[in-house]
Amino acid sequence: MAESSWRPVVALVGRTNVGKSTLFNRLTRSRAALVANVSGLTRDRHYGEGRMGSRPHIVIDTGGFEPVATQGILVEMARQTEQAIAESDVILFLVDAREGINAHDHEIARLLRKSGQRVLLAVNKAEGMRDHADLAQFHELGLGEPHAISAAHGDGVAELIETALASVPAEAPWNGAQQARGAPPDEPDHRIKLAIAGRPNVGKSTLINALVGEERVVTWDMPGTTRDAIEVEFTHNDRRYTLIDTAGLRRRGKVFEAVEKFSVIKTLQAIEAANVVLLLIDAREGVSDQDAHIAGFIQEAGRALVVGLNKWDAIDQEQRAWIKREYDRKLRFLSFARVVTLSALKGQGLGEVLKAVEAAHAAAFAKLSTPRLTRTLRAAVEQQPPPRKGIFRPKMRYAHQGGQNPPRIIIHGNALDAIPDSYRRYLEGQFRTAFQLQGTPLSIEFKSSRNPYLKENA
Repeated sequence: MAESSWRPVVALVGRTNVGKSTLFNRLTRSRAALVANVSGLTRDRHYGEGRMGSRPHIVIDTGGFEPVATQGILVEMARQTEQAIAESDVILFLVDAREGINAHDHEIARLLRKSGQRVLLAVNKAEGMRDHADLAQFHELGLGEPHAISAAHGDGVAELIETALASVPAEAPWNGAQQARGAPPDEPDHRIKLAIAGRPNVGKSTLINALVGEERVVTWDMPGTTRDAIEVEFTHNDRRYTLIDTAGLRRRGKVFEAVEKFSVIKTLQAIEAANVVLLLIDAREGVSDQDAHIAGFIQEAGRALVVGLNKWDAIDQEQRAWIKREYDRKLRFLSFARVVTLSALKGQGLGEVLKAVEAAHAAAFAKLSTPRLTRTLRAAVEQQPPPRKGIFRPKMRYAHQGGQNPPRIIIHGNALDAIPDSYRRYLEGQFRTAFQLQGTPLSIEFKSSRNPYLKENA
């Protein structure tokens, strides 16, 4: 019988700036969560694979929790934290040893007691305070023995996670709720990693929520709401996805805050880590130079690409014709990408988006047989031979695949360094048509045979 793949979920909860993201990074042994000395940096639920402790587990980082918030983005952040609490098997409630207890800590402790979940109280920033009398004050939160830790330095963290995991049963029945946390035993992982990129406030987070059918990431009518790259597991028609919600990319001159600079780095890393990128453009505003810059980075990274014109329902026929002209003028170099229209807010066009994403993913990982590549090459040359250079004409003998994601085709022959870029583009079009490679960049390399009669210097 296969070993169970069920993994307990550990949620990190606390008010702002108590070190939740620092602890998340230590437990996952990564730098997946942004960390800076700024209050309210984390706003969404952030999942990671726990790599500290004797048992595999999942860690959820949450934003600063203010249960009594009544308006603004704090309400959305509180909703995210409440969802993390509901999903968890054990909660680590972080408080700040240096600042002591405040009213927010008491309110959070009251809510956690009502939740009925297992809760461990972690007193962070307690370097050298293991047996200090100041820790006694945290007993008044009514959550048992306080555990003194330092997330930044690692003091007491290993003991804390071992205690947390020991309070959770070693096995749990496989059911629908746990399927959301990971694949069933023995199921191969063929998920599509889809990064959603674009300028601020084009609807990236709204689209994520529409796809998964819940308020999974914070949406707010203000540019820059998303600051980190948030990964969300999602299944559609038995196809598994990891959706990556990224921070909006502004023009370089508009990136002022240090936090925003970190967000740009995380977004670029997310694009490089993805299999497919969905470039979201606001149809009401048209195609900007910044959209072209983002598209250029995606192409340079060699990622499969789908372009989504969002808020399509909010413009009339004249504006639709105008944005299509703008797209052809500014993003002509993305001729390989499929363009889909949608409304993330109303849930329109989502099926077409996923269909285009799956086609782009299939193209990026297509296996191209050498005989068929060579036949396609010869048919292309017969239809239009490469131009001569002087008295010689380049001669192409055969082609084979040199890599995937993006597909790489290597052509062998003689005098191939004389082939112009225009003929390279012609061959690219022929290969795309023959193998249906829409949605992915395509790399073509030429390798000329060595002349055996050429005397080389000793």
